[in-house]
Amino acid sequence: MKITTTGVAGTMESSDIIITIEPKDTDGISLELESDVKTQYGNQIRNVILDTLKDIGVESAYVTAVDKGALDCTVIARTQAAAYRAAECKHYIEG
Repeated sequence: MKITTTGVAGTMESSDIIITIEPKDTDGISLELESDVKTQYGNQIRNVILDTLKDIGVESAYVTAVDKGALDCTVIARTQAAAYRAAECKHYIEG
């Protein structure tokens, strides 16, 4: 999946996360995470975001995540939505 524009999903509400995905000219995912629980769960949040992007085929992107205590299922959903929007995709992978 090729990221062609900026995609955003989520809110700044409690128990949510806002994910912003932007195009990147070089390979790899650059991830910046801000979270109130970064010390305890930062590695888990990063892994969920990176695994989700890998699963849907994103190989190159700048990703910014501002977490407000979101559960893994919410992180996955927001990451997928932002990636599909950033890729201007009309076909979605089920799973």
